[in-house]
Amino acid sequence: MRQYPHLYIDGHWTEPTEPRELELVDPTREEVFARVALGNAADADRAVAAARRAFESFSTTSVDDRIALIDRVIDVYESYIDEFSELIAREVGIPVANRAQVTGPAEHMRVARDIVREYPFESRVGGAIVRREPIGVCALISPWNWPIQTGVIKLIYALAAGCTIVAKPSVDSAASGVLLAQVLHEADVPPGVFNLVSGTGREVGDALSHHPGVDLISFTGSTAAGKLVGAAAAASTVKRVSLELGGKSANIVLPDADLERAARWNIQRCFFNAGQSCHAPSRMLVHESQVEQVVPFLVDEARHYRLGDPLESSTTMGPVVSAAQYKSVREHIQSALDEGAHLVTGGLERPEGLDRGYFVQPTVFTGVTPDMTIAREEVFGPVLTVLPYRDEDDALRIANDSPYGLGGYVFGGDRAKARRVVNGLRAGRISYNGAATDSYTPMGGYKESGIGRSMGRFGLEEYLEIKSVYGFEDEAQTLPPLFG
Repeated sequence: MRQYPHLYIDGHWTEPTEPRELELVDPTREEVFARVALGNAADADRAVAAARRAFESFSTTSVDDRIALIDRVIDVYESYIDEFSELIAREVGIPVANRAQVTGPAEHMRVARDIVREYPFESRVGGAIVRREPIGVCALISPWNWPIQTGVIKLIYALAAGCTIVAKPSVDSAASGVLLAQVLHEADVPPGVFNLVSGTGREVGDALSHHPGVDLISFTGSTAAGKLVGAAAAASTVKRVSLELGGKSANIVLPDADLERAARWNIQRCFFNAGQSCHAPSRMLVHESQVEQVVPFLVDEARHYRLGDPLESSTTMGPVVSAAQYKSVREHIQSALDEGAHLVTGGLERPEGLDRGYFVQPTVFTGVTPDMTIAREEVFGPVLTVLPYRDEDDALRIANDSPYGLGGYVFGGDRAKARRVVNGLRAGRISYNGAATDSYTPMGGYKESGIGRSMGRFGLEEYLEIKSVYGFEDEAQTLPPLFG
């Protein structure tokens, strides 16, 4: 049994105010494998106080000092990659073969370092100086599905900006949050600059959202929880809010697309991380005349997955994160069956040979209409729905008929036509023909998928305030123009 009995506050490992523990269940074995200290509102208050004290000095550090700090964090982090990989396999079922979950964070740290090195914290508009300054104390609430990478993206841009931090990992991935705090401790982050309080959203998350000492709250998670965070932040101190929330992304496959490539890519992207990704293309829109052509490719690709113990290198899909998530995914599959969708592969039964663990078969439905529950709600599991469309306008209407707008995808041969479709999608990130994303570019959503952007220059600016300064015309003339 692994024990993580401490919170990390003001540069020290400290016991929580109340002697409480959170049990982490291994979703492969359905048994407790670790216990983590459980903080409360009083612990959140201690962490915010430490961050406020540290902000006074850390906010005035030079860019070179912050770059050196990021370099130290990268060095220590890379020494822990294998340990992170093993730990997230145990706590949330992510296969060790999925190296992107543990190598990606280091790349994001390098990008943040390079951006802050060139970023113009002072520029001019006419005869005025426009100055960007760190916003203050940032509460960073991370999800379990990308337990390290999401937390790293948040904290590294906050550090690059000169902010101080109180981090709260998900209760389902609290152990990897503690290990990330260990990385920052060993990298000699100054006391109070980074603090970690594990705990529930109802206690610690709510306390941070309402806390008058917090200047910004960055939350990644469900839309329902994000609405509560945003409301609490507005009701208390009108603190800045950055939200990355749910998604129900559509992949529009145009008639002139390479159907096999589109189908196989859609399965791979949708079922990555057992479908537990807010950007998953869980709605595949195919011209009504081509649905039957696409199905064999989808079924074949879905059956390539090897489900099993995520600690084994041959496993390509692990379990979903918890009993609650397992129940939710199965209920969505059942709703599709009840509402008349056609199951072409997968389903409710356990995968063959797996008699325990929260495993869900890779599942594909056709015969889906836009009003079905499976086509409207975020499933967050390895479930794909195929929806037919009549023409380009109909495809865009179906794709945009959603409260979400996080991601979108288009496959096609005619680039001009595909570009019109891309421009018509109401979502924050669109990929054409499976193009890879870029860590320098912003990530975020339209509509109920969130507020603000993370990553790259736009992500850095989430953590900065803007100040206009007048009366220093001579100094302004030596600065780069803000526009131009």
